[in-house]
This record gives sequence, structure tokens and C-alpha cells, in this order.
Amino acid sequence: MELTPRASSVPLLLLLLLGLSTGAVTDWPAEEGKEVWDYVTVRKDAHMFWWLYYATNPCKNFSELPLVMWLQGGPGGSSTGFGNFEEIGPLDSDLKPRRTTWLQSASLLFVDNPVGTGFSYVNKSDAYAKDLATVASDMMVLLKTFFDCHKEFQTIPFYIFSESYGGKMAAGIGLELYKAIQQGTIQCNFAGVALGDSWISPVHSVLSWGPYLYSVSLLDDQGLAEVSQVAEQVLDAVNKGLYKEATQLWGKAEMVIEQFVSVHLYQRHVRHLQRDALSQLMNGPIRKKLKIIPEDCSWGGQSTNVFENMEGDFMKPAISIVDELLEAGVNVTVYNGQLDLIVDTIGQEAWIRRLKWAELPKFNQLKWKALYSDPKSSETSAFVKSYKNLAFYWILRAGHMVPSDQGDMALKMMRMVTQQE
Repeated sequence: MELTPRASSVPLLLLLLLGLSTGAVTDWPAEEGKEVWDYVTVRKDAHMFWWLYYATNPCKNFSELPLVMWLQGGPGGSSTGFGNFEEIGPLDSDLKPRRTTWLQSASLLFVDNPVGTGFSYVNKSDAYAKDLATVASDMMVLLKTFFDCHKEFQTIPFYIFSESYGGKMAAGIGLELYKAIQQGTIQCNFAGVALGDSWISPVHSVLSWGPYLYSVSLLDDQGLAEVSQVAEQVLDAVNKGLYKEATQLWGKAEMVIEQFVSVHLYQRHVRHLQRDALSQLMNGPIRKKLKIIPEDCSWGGQSTNVFENMEGDFMKPAISIVDELLEAGVNVTVYNGQLDLIVDTIGQEAWIRRLKWAELPKFNQLKWKALYSDPKSSETSAFVKSYKNLAFYWILRAGHMVPSDQGDMALKMMRMVTQQE
């Protein structure tokens, strides 16, 4: 799962002290076009890994298409693993071409953040990020390095797409990037953030779990009462500013749900940070391909530590950050899988109603517009409403990982957000 601390199947390894590694460019597999990857030392003892794919549209040069950075959830879920091989990258986890890869409409930048996630690593235990401010600060170092070294992307529209806790990070990073551009410290054409199934207001998600599961007949009266009781405990802890306690109570709420909901459904929505098959791929063929991963660094080996160090930040709301983005005129897209359990659409609607954005009443008055992934079909694939710089997409028949569940509609949404449709 992207939000669970019961994470890594790989033991924690001691890592070698490394400075900034030399980047690598490859044409493997040849038909997928140009790739480049590298490490950036974002702080002392903190090294972040990124992997870029240049867009491979047959009719357009990469310079005519946007650059999309993808941020995974967790915190501790790997963008270069999950987002790349299970959702939007050129190849799936069997290393076969993905029909719905976003690479046909954008260059893709996958970043393993916070430090310690995926192939990113720290040399000392006190170098892990402990809050959103540090996560955003680290990313500013990486993005400045990236855009300084890859000037061909400085004028290309740059979007941050995200999923789960990655949505919270995307909001914080987006605001700091906006400020850095205003100050002239980073040169890039920042075009907006897309918050997918995002952990913007954790307590609104937790409070809606019971009613949501009850409404779809997955909880009985007793189950609803038990889930609602622990949800109220989470709310109380958040209201008192006891965020570590709130995170622990969140875990308890998950366990209560697991007792009532079938294991099959639970595992369908609640995925571990590092799955064995993906771990074998990343620590096997992919590691061999990349060539720059330190010998003692294992993909996902520090993921549990990443979550534990962010425990005090995990349940903090980020609604005010979204408000700041909107007020600054930054384009904000919210999208959510209709069937998502952990970050259900009811909870997303709830925190959006809490926005102080002056245009919110007009946004709320809009009617939903139906979208169709297949123009030849009359079957609705999603709903959207958009006003000025805020848009909200409901993706039907999708769970927590929208591109994995509804690849065609996710690709269409990305094209709409990046103004290609």
C-alpha cells in the first residue's frame, strides 16, 4: 500500500558514503528512446535518485510536449518503481511496452522522494526528512540541479502529478517551486500540480471510511460503529495537535476495517510500499541496467524508516497549502478513483469544501461534465468540473492507483490537464 507503515520486504542496509554520482544515458530498450538518470546530494548524507524519459511521440519532438514529474505515496513508495513500472512508464513490470504510457504525450521525470525511498538513500539515520518542509526543501535542491543541467526543459511546461501521500508532497513542493521561480532561483515553466487520490486532509478520509464502506454494504451496523469510534479518536488527536498519536490511531482504524472487510478487497486497495515481484525487478535487471546504484543500497531498503521518520507529519492537513496555490494562480487539479478505499472521494469532497479560495462558491455551482475514454462508446469513464485554476476529476471504476486501474482515462485526463485535449 502507498500509505502503510507495514512496509518493506527488504531489510535495512548500511549505505556507503557517496557524493554526486555521474549520470548515465542509455537507449535500452532501443525503441523507447532517450533516458537519463542520476543522484543529487540534496543535503549532507542525503542522496536522491531521479530517472528521466524523453517523450517518444511519433509526430512531435519532446520539446513540443510537457514535462511531467510523478511523485509516489507512502511516504516511502518509490516513483521509479511503482509509478514507472506499474502505472505510467514505457514498460510494465514484465518489461513489456505499456499501451497507455504517458510517455507518448509527455517527458516523464520519476523521483524517489523523500530521501530513503526507492533507490534514494541516507548515510546516517538523522538525515531522513521528518516533515513536509524538509521534503519540499530537498526537492528544490534536486529541481534546481535538474533544470540547471537540462536547460532544454527550462521553457517546457512543467507539471507535478502525484498519488496518495505524493499529493500532499506535490502541494508543498509546488508552493515552494512557485516561490523559487518568483525569486529567480529556479528556471522552469511551472504549469501546475495534479493531486491524485491525495492525502491532503487525512482526517477527512478517515472520518468518511465508515459511511463509505457502509453505503456499499461492506460494513454492518456493528462495523460502522467500531470504525466511526476509532475515527473520532483520530479526529480528537488531530484537533489536539497530537499527530504521532493520530498516525498510530490511523493504523488502528485500518486494522478495524481489515477485520470486517474481506482480505481480497482490502489488499486490492491497500498495497504494500514494496511488493516482492517489483522488488525483484528493481534489485535485479533494473539495478544492473542503471549501473550507478551503490553496492550497499537496496531498492526499498529504507522505506520503513522513511515512513517512521515522517510519522509526526503524516496526519497533518495541507488544505491551507492548496489554498495558497490557488490564490497564487497556480493550476490545481484534484483527481480521485471512484472506488478508492483509503482516500475515498467523499473525503476529497469534504476537504475541498473547506477551501477558503474566493472562487470556491462558483466552482461548487458547476455541474459535473461526463468524459468518455473511448469516443465510440456511450459508457461514461469519468466526471469533471473546472473553474479558473481548479479542476476536479472523478475517475470511475478506479481505485487508489488510477493509471493502473483505468489507463486510458488516466492518459486522457493527463492530456486535458496539460492542455493537449
